[in-house]
Amino acid sequence: MKIVTIVGARPQFIKCAAVSREIRKDHTEILVHTGQHYDPEMSDIFFKELQIPRPDYYLGVGSGTHGKQTGQILEKIEEVLLKEKPELVMVYGDTNSTLAGALAAVKLHIPVAHVEAGLRSFDRTMPEEINRVVTDHVSDLLFCPTETAVSNLAYEGIRKGVHLVGDVMADVLWFNKELAKKNFHVIKKLGLTHGDYAVATIHRPVNTDDREAISSIIRAFEKAEISIVFPVHPRTRKYLVEYGLFKRMPKNVRITEPLGYLDMIRLMSNAIKIITDSGGIQKEAYILGIPCITLREKTEWVETLQNGWNVLVGTDEGKILGALKAPLPLKPQPELYPVGASEKICEILQFSK
Repeated sequence: MKIVTIVGARPQFIKCAAVSREIRKDHTEILVHTGQHYDPEMSDIFFKELQIPRPDYYLGVGSGTHGKQTGQILEKIEEVLLKEKPELVMVYGDTNSTLAGALAAVKLHIPVAHVEAGLRSFDRTMPEEINRVVTDHVSDLLFCPTETAVSNLAYEGIRKGVHLVGDVMADVLWFNKELAKKNFHVIKKLGLTHGDYAVATIHRPVNTDDREAISSIIRAFEKAEISIVFPVHPRTRKYLVEYGLFKRMPKNVRITEPLGYLDMIRLMSNAIKIITDSGGIQKEAYILGIPCITLREKTEWVETLQNGWNVLVGTDEGKILGALKAPLPLKPQPELYPVGASEKICEILQFSK
């Protein structure tokens, strides 16, 4: 089968690393990078570290408003599909690249496979929620990471083509976990001690574009009385500079450039807590056994909230600080993300020819 795979952002690079490895054993894959994440730290390093095949097409769309970015990706993907004439288009997650790829395919009557289908935060103010809902409703194969995702689809009347396969990010993490553990270069470089710091990532517009929201988060960090390593996303840096916060960062907050996948896993594996607004990092924290503090009011990964291993705090200074100072969870983690999702996806593809 000839499959066009569409990726454009960090989480998608990670997911396709596992699935592409399996797909290419039995199928022909054409890899399309939309350029949604174009900084070397957010793109190139992931292809190198995770041994992802070189993209066959790089669309170079870059940043822009949601409408502009989605429209440009849609137009350029359509050109690729008309040229390649694939039998299937595979999309991942919930980005503008996901939505554009699915729409381009379905309008050309090409079947769509959606990896990470069925997730819902039930917050329509999140662009990602709109992307994932629309993508699910035009997809032919829906690969769900959890039972909750399957139930969400059933509630919306989507039952055909739905498969519970598990989470492909777990495959990548387990595949690279031991490799990440063997090299402590980033830990030594930053002068850190195991279990004596937290890691923070912030990138969602609802947090970065709102001066009071990001200021509240930084004030909580300052009062936390713990070292916080903060790899800064390019858009986050832009707003920190604009709001005058970048040069006034608290002494206990250590800003770094965005990190590659392996260094980020090394950093998180040795942290005491992780603070994030990322969906993918919530899962990675859970799999690594590190308590997570999520800077959102809702999450699509509701299973991670069990037994206090993930807590939702929004941007409330008091809640963030309370979560940072709270004792570690005493109850064990239920196993949520077994390995093997990528193999299951490819087994299903074999029978869907």
